[in-house]
Amino acid sequence: MESITSYFTGKAKEPEGKIEFWNNPERSGWLMKQGEFIKTWRRRWFVLKQGRIFWFKEQQLTPHSKSRGVILVGSCLTVKGAEDVLNKQFAFELSTNRDTMYFIADTDKEKEDWINAIGRSIVRHSRSVTDDEILDYDSKGAS
Repeated sequence: MESITSYFTGKAKEPEGKIEFWNNPERSGWLMKQGEFIKTWRRRWFVLKQGRIFWFKEQQLTPHSKSRGVILVGSCLTVKGAEDVLNKQFAFELSTNRDTMYFIADTDKEKEDWINAIGRSIVRHSRSVTDDEILDYDSKGAS
């Protein structure tokens, strides 16, 4: 069976090295995430930039930092709260048509900020949305 990380990362069009994840991310911060094989919760530094969500062990990032994984936001369908599913406070989920990944933020505000940032990125990078629809969506959100 294909792992969720393989599914999310298997279609990367650009190598990680071409995205300056260490410089001006759209969003970054600490989240808890389950390990791919050993299902313990681990604290990781997440960076959302250019339609990718990278995660790292360390907060200090440089051009030489290596991510522990990458999620292609364009392959995601939904992002929403998951406190009821996991029975954990500040939990949210990110889903594709094949699988779901779960995350836990430190506060409710952090959870909501991540959901909003990822949701905007899904709209921007969805293969089914045109540039005109993105501009329309962004202008409606500002009013």
